Amino acid sequence: MRRTLLTKAGIAAVAAVIALPLLGTPARAHGFDPKPGSDGVGDPLFPTLGNGGYDVQHYDLSFDFTPVTYDFTGTMKIRAKATQDLSSFNLDVDSLAIDEVKVNGEDAAWAVSLGKSGQELTVTPAGGLRDHRPFEVAVTYHGNGKTKPIGAPGWRYMSDGGFASAAQSSRADTFAPVNDTPMDKASWTFHLTAPDGWTPAANGTATGIRPAGDGKTTFDFRLDAPMASELLGISVEKQTLLTGRGPHGVRLRHYVPDDQVATYRPIVEQTGGQIAWLEQTLGVRYPFDTYGMQIVRDGYSDALENQTLSLFGPGWFKNASTSTTYTNVMIHELTHQWFGDSVTPRTWQSAWLNEGPAVYYAALWADQQGTASMEAKMRTAYGKLDAVRKSDGPPGLPTALGGFNIYDGAAVVLYALHQRVGQEEFDAIMKSWLIKHRHGNADSQDFIDNAVRVTHDPTLRPFLEEWLFGLDNPAMPGHPDWS
Repeated sequence: MRRTLLTKAGIAAVAAVIALPLLGTPARAHGFDPKPGSDGVGDPLFPTLGNGGYDVQHYDLSFDFTPVTYDFTGTMKIRAKATQDLSSFNLDVDSLAIDEVKVNGEDAAWAVSLGKSGQELTVTPAGGLRDHRPFEVAVTYHGNGKTKPIGAPGWRYMSDGGFASAAQSSRADTFAPVNDTPMDKASWTFHLTAPDGWTPAANGTATGIRPAGDGKTTFDFRLDAPMASELLGISVEKQTLLTGRGPHGVRLRHYVPDDQVATYRPIVEQTGGQIAWLEQTLGVRYPFDTYGMQIVRDGYSDALENQTLSLFGPGWFKNASTSTTYTNVMIHELTHQWFGDSVTPRTWQSAWLNEGPAVYYAALWADQQGTASMEAKMRTAYGKLDAVRKSDGPPGLPTALGGFNIYDGAAVVLYALHQRVGQEEFDAIMKSWLIKHRHGNADSQDFIDNAVRVTHDPTLRPFLEEWLFGLDNPAMPGHPDWS
């Protein structure tokens, strides 16, 4: 999730705080199948996001961007499978001008309506869609990146006239029609077109560059591993591509401003060693075939774990010549490639499963580098968490997205688990979690189930439920003096 440079505490919430009537063990999210046309999939924090009735298998995005003016045209082709008989279905859009919609190659009727968090594109095919049958959608559209969206913005504007996407948690629909829920992950291909002299970037592996006519060039990318739409990472900038190889041949590619290559090359070249450290620490290989950093010129101050291409504002590295603390945020976003990108929460209320490990392993990195004490960080966070539980909800039941509870508070939960079970079993729990749910979705109850299964200790269930869902801090194992 987005790391904020000013507070280093998480993302700005993009939805109103939702008051929960009761805090306790949440109902398991398994198996709910929202109906088409309903106002969202029922996510506890973002109930209006996403759409039911179908499962996206693949997105193919063609996006032609004009720098400085921010005009764009796009075509989103979607391969999906119906999960019930459909006479119509919805896609999420925001501030996109729809030109044409086809379903299975035939013209379809469509309408755009105002939703609570953006807009809904309702598509009515010429013929109905049958349950379990595949179908294809092609939406042609246009727009301008400076148009104010209905919901929060996803565009980040650069002073050179380019842009980068920061789509988490619900802003992918400002770039293209999508099913904007983390539950519906899919593979992706991208075809990004820009005037010559501008360099597009996208998630996944670069597969080719080809002339597009009229002084433009198209850059193609492919991401075979499934990705949630909120992890969309596309950009067009005056930027330079730096390449390398990581452990066991992982392709590394980084994008940095054209005129700052000398500044950022030694920073991005540390990535291979960081991947190796996390692989050794987690006991699990990096889950994708490519990784890289995108460091933008300006216009963005946070850090965000766009799948295979983490996005960073320049402020993180302003003291890179005198301090190595910037590597902590690099580890944080890299950890997300395992926790959040490969293993993705079913709902946003389980976002601690993303942020807790990212904070925890970044703190472990700093501790091992000798730049900060893990124990001191956890003690401080533990002391603050008790009050946060009461004001913002406990780590496993946040009342809004982006607070201390799902970041440092969730890391405290993992620290408590480590203190309870010891290093060997803690490592086994985390490793098993990543393997069992690789490239899938899971929730808090799945994590508890996994911990009990790995350790054969049923008492871990009430232990973790109290830590995740209780309104008071439990006693910290091994530290009776902490309060």
